[in-house]
Amino acid sequence: MADESPAVVRPDTRTAPGPARVRPASLADAADVLGRAAVDRQTLLFTGAGTKLSWGGRPTRTDLVVETAGLDRPISHAPGDWTVTVQAGMPLTRLQELLAPEGQWLPLDPPAALAGATLGGLLATNDSGPRLPAFGGLGGLVIGATLILADGSVVRTGGGVIKNVAGYDLAKLFTGSLGVFGLLAELTLRVHPLPQVSATLDLPAADAEQALAAARAALHSPLEPVAAEWNGSRLLVRFHGTVAGTATRVRLADAIPRLAGGRVLDGADEHAAWARLAPLVTGEEGDTVLRAATRPAHLPELARVLGDIAASNGVKAELCSSVAVGVHTVRLRGGDAVGHAACLTTWRDAVLARGGTVTLRRRREGVESRAGAWGQAPSTAPLLRALKRRFDPEDRCAPGRFAPWF
Repeated sequence: MADESPAVVRPDTRTAPGPARVRPASLADAADVLGRAAVDRQTLLFTGAGTKLSWGGRPTRTDLVVETAGLDRPISHAPGDWTVTVQAGMPLTRLQELLAPEGQWLPLDPPAALAGATLGGLLATNDSGPRLPAFGGLGGLVIGATLILADGSVVRTGGGVIKNVAGYDLAKLFTGSLGVFGLLAELTLRVHPLPQVSATLDLPAADAEQALAAARAALHSPLEPVAAEWNGSRLLVRFHGTVAGTATRVRLADAIPRLAGGRVLDGADEHAAWARLAPLVTGEEGDTVLRAATRPAHLPELARVLGDIAASNGVKAELCSSVAVGVHTVRLRGGDAVGHAACLTTWRDAVLARGGTVTLRRRREGVESRAGAWGQAPSTAPLLRALKRRFDPEDRCAPGRFAPWF
C-alpha cells in the first residue's frame, strides 16, 4: 500500500461569501497549509465528511476550512501483526472494504459511517456505535498517529506494532477534541478478526428497568454479547463470531430467564432492526440531539426525568441507550425552540448532578440563543485550557467549539 503525492489543491475562493477551503493531498501539503495559515494568523476548521460539524459549540470564526478528503489513502497493512496504517481522511467504510479480504475489520459501527464518516473525524469526535461495550471506542484501537499542530509542526506518537508504548500518547488527547488541538493526519490501528456471522435477540422491554435487567443478565452471562441497545420499547442484544459459536450463544440465551423468548434476527431482518436505531442517534433537520454518559444504573431515573421534562414542554423525547455502558442518546422532536432549550438545559443538569457528561450533537434553530452548547465546566477545565495554550496558543484551531470552557 504505497502512498502517493498528488499536487496540492489550493483554496477555492470562488464561492463567496464564506471561508476559503483547501484540500491537501499529502502529509507535506497539509503541514504546508497549516504552516502558511499560522503565518497569516488564519483560524482553521478541520472537516472530513462533515457529519459532525453541529457537535459542541459553533466556531466563532473560520478563515480557512481544511478538508481531509484528499488524505484518504492506505499506507501499510500488516495482517500478521493485526495492524493497518492509513491517512485519517479515509472513510471507515472504505477501510472495512480493504481489510475484509484478509478476514479482518475495525470493530466500530457508528451510524455516521453510512454518511461517509472518516477515521480522523470519528476519533476527533470520539464517536462510536452499539458495539462499544465489547470493543470500546476508536481511541482504544489507535496505537500510533501522525498529527499536525497549529503551527504546521508534524508530530508522531505511538508506534506501528501493538506492543510499542514509546512516547507520550497525544492521540488520546486528540480523541474527542473536536479539532481544537490540531489536525489528525495518519492513524495506525489495531484490527480484529472479521466475524463470520451475526445474530440478534429482539426482546420486549417496555421500560428502562426491564431493559437494564435484561442487559445485565446478558453481560454477566458467559455468552459474550457485543451490543445491547434499548430504543424505549425493545432491547436488541447482538452476538457474533463463528457460525457454530453464534448459534450456540443464541440457543443458550433462551435458557436465561430475562433473555428467554426473544425473537432471533439474522440476515436482512437483523440489519433492518439495527438500521432503525440510526435516526434516533443522528436525528434529522429540526431535531435537537444530546449524547450522555452516566453510570448504567442511572438510566431508569434519567428516563423518567426526561419523560416528565418533555411532557411539560410540549416536546417528544426519544431515548436510545447502550444500556450496558451507560451511553444514552436523546432525540427531541416537535414543539418549539423554547421547549427544546428547556429540555436540553434541565435534562443536562440532571445528568451532570449524577456525575455524567452531555454533548450537544444537533440543535433546532433558535435553541442556541436560549441554551449553551455546554453545561457546567468539568473539574478538568483548567487542564484543558492549559493544553489549549500549549498546542494552540493563538486559539486558531476551531475557536469556540468548547466555549465557554475555553
